Amino acid sequence: MQAVIEAFDGLRPDPKDPDQAVSFGTSGHRGRAQAGSFNREHILAITQAVVDYRRRMGIGGPLFLGRDSHALSRPAWETALRVLVGNGVEVRIECATPLTATPLVSHAILRHNRGCDDALADGLIITPSHNPPEDGGIKYNLPHGGPADTEATGWIEDHANRLLAEGLASVREVDREAALAKAVRHDMLGDYVESLGEAVDMAAIAASNLRLAADPMGGTALPVWQAIAECYGLNLEVVNTRLDESFAFMPPDHDGKIRMDCSSAAAMAKLLERKDDFDLAFGNDPDADRHGIVDAAGLMNPNHYLAVAIDYLLTHRPEWGEALKIGKTLVSSSLFDRVVAEYGRELYEVPVGFKWFVDGLHQGWLAFGGEESAGASFLTRDGRSWSTDKDGILLCLLAAEMMAVTGQRPSERYQALVARHGEPHYRRVDTPCSREQQQAFKALDVGKLSIEQVAGDPVQQLLASASGNRAPIGGVKVTTANGWFAARPSGTEPLYKLYAESFRGKMHLDELIEDALSCLDELLGAA
Repeated sequence: MQAVIEAFDGLRPDPKDPDQAVSFGTSGHRGRAQAGSFNREHILAITQAVVDYRRRMGIGGPLFLGRDSHALSRPAWETALRVLVGNGVEVRIECATPLTATPLVSHAILRHNRGCDDALADGLIITPSHNPPEDGGIKYNLPHGGPADTEATGWIEDHANRLLAEGLASVREVDREAALAKAVRHDMLGDYVESLGEAVDMAAIAASNLRLAADPMGGTALPVWQAIAECYGLNLEVVNTRLDESFAFMPPDHDGKIRMDCSSAAAMAKLLERKDDFDLAFGNDPDADRHGIVDAAGLMNPNHYLAVAIDYLLTHRPEWGEALKIGKTLVSSSLFDRVVAEYGRELYEVPVGFKWFVDGLHQGWLAFGGEESAGASFLTRDGRSWSTDKDGILLCLLAAEMMAVTGQRPSERYQALVARHGEPHYRRVDTPCSREQQQAFKALDVGKLSIEQVAGDPVQQLLASASGNRAPIGGVKVTTANGWFAARPSGTEPLYKLYAESFRGKMHLDELIEDALSCLDELLGAA
């Protein structure tokens, strides 16, 4: 990975090139050093922009700074620290380990800000999530503990690009040694682990003596799982303790690339080989905001497990008020909708991106927020905020609680849901499209679309904004009585993503996708 690090330090991005400019997607700015899209100058500009945004918004408390185990995360973390300290920001870093998981940062922000009227804290996390080893990423969390909204990221993005265009003349930084000396050591890990009983029945898990396993996939979950096992006396084996910036120990993903995706059976192959050695096994991506659940039936599809999680929480959280809503992204399974309706609860459907759940989780009117890409969080057992960013460790522990309390594996509980609500068949298809076609998605006027029937079923809804918060989808969603499809452009690649689901079987899903692609070809043909 030496060439990657050298490119981070030595390659100067061209701010006039859209592919090398700062660009915040649904999970912050991501890129590659050798492509000129994630370099030291990007981090200098973004961090200074965050500092200036904090001043503009009156955010005067400490900033919690975390990072994952990607090769670019270490130099990017040091660069961010130097700028933050250079601007007089109090920076808090993990005292026990160089690695800090995303949910630990969110939890720390919320813990600090609870009952605090001024000097509010926020956070920066250096991570490209499950992306390949050569990738880098940085994301900003506001004082509500969750990912910054589009207003904040839009301002930061624009300001960072201005700083790049001006040659970073107004960026302030100190040297590495001075920055490290000024940083405040904080026990984010200990605070998180010791508080877990507020959100999950850790006593029930410990008493069950379930045989548990965790694979941190070379990431930040490693010290967390080790601390959890020790703190609660769990019968838990951390099956992979390796930390390697190249992630050379990882099995290739379905396309031959190295990708630490805990929802991929290919990436989780080594853990799946040992599934019969344990009652439950877990995987997490490098920043631990995603979960992978393995039991005797294999790796659970994230849509399936999150439907099970919702069902369990709605029947095992007696202190949760009846008015609490359940959140889902619009490309997550409609099985969520059916489970929520079964219990007479209100569904809150939002566009893609966990940021749409943050206010509800923070304010306590949203009990759960989850998305099809294996990211979710939920309230504490007494209805308070736990984390307002995705928490993969929390969702893994919920599976253990579920089995400890009910004696049923998550896959068994999924089969019970299917028996009550029908079996969903779900697929995502990525299709190449031009920049002009991507813009056509964003400018879509559904009132001018004439889609009356899909896969033999009349169209019930045709949406360009989410039904829960009315925010623009950036694409379109079409629903029928037996299925749906949604399409939106990628934020990082020249393609659009088509999601589709049928409750009438795989053949019906194929027909639904075929009709969806035909509709979209016609829609985009003029662009």
